[in-house]
Amino acid sequence: MRDGDLHLRLFTPADADALEALLAEPDVKRWWPDSHYERESGWVVEVGGAFAGWVQFEEEAHEWYPSVALDIALTTALHGKGYGRRVLRLVIEHFRAKGHHRFTIDPNAQNERAIRSYSAAGFEPVGTMRSYGRNPGGGWSDALLMDLIVSEGQ
Repeated sequence: MRDGDLHLRLFTPADADALEALLAEPDVKRWWPDSHYERESGWVVEVGGAFAGWVQFEEEAHEWYPSVALDIALTTALHGKGYGRRVLRLVIEHFRAKGHHRFTIDPNAQNERAIRSYSAAGFEPVGTMRSYGRNPGGGWSDALLMDLIVSEGQ
């Protein structure tokens, strides 16, 4: 999938070190503390041919409950430059073509930058998921469940 200088492609073993380095960046690790990702259900994000991030999806294909849950991590150098919105738009268009209309994302409730980005991409808050994930300091963190519903004709 492409949009100008932005390219989403399948993971290859050659991406492993770059992905680990991304997930070790302090401003990324803060929100992805366990470096957990599923290589089979995600795409490498490239900008200008260089590794720039990771987008992961979980597709529910059941005909009565079709939806796609998303996670995204971009290198700190790209934060605040609109790439997150562009990646999400590409992914959403990909899954819309497969018949999906509902998308969710669940940032840490304190990740204001991500929440602003997801809101700008059209996601709306649904509610707080309390004690949703472990935090690096011990204990639990809340997450904000957000969704985007794409109507026919949009």
